Amino acid sequence: MPLISISTSATIENKKDFIEKSSNLISNLTKKPEKFVMVKLSNDSIMYFDNKYSPSCYVEIRSIGSLNPPEMSSSISEFCSRELDLAPERIYINFVDVNAAMWAWNGKTFG
Repeated sequence: MPLISISTSATIENKKDFIEKSSNLISNLTKKPEKFVMVKLSNDSIMYFDNKYSPSCYVEIRSIGSLNPPEMSSSISEFCSRELDLAPERIYINFVDVNAAMWAWNGKTFG
């Protein structure tokens, strides 16, 4: 049930590899099975941040519980910085803790 949505203006040569690494990272950070992790990637987006069109990245992580932004922020930022060749100050991360009754899978809500 964790979803990581990544929008970036950086060019990603091997998108499948990047998506798989992203899935593994979120699975490890949330301690939820990778079977339930979804990764959404929008790359080569036009992004404007800090009065510049320089490559940047917006990451949104949604999950039913298991989010600890103070502990996760550094790992996610380091991952995106390394994989996308971006300075950490070009990355925004948004965490969304979703109510189980508002998230459905396989025709049923989790709560």
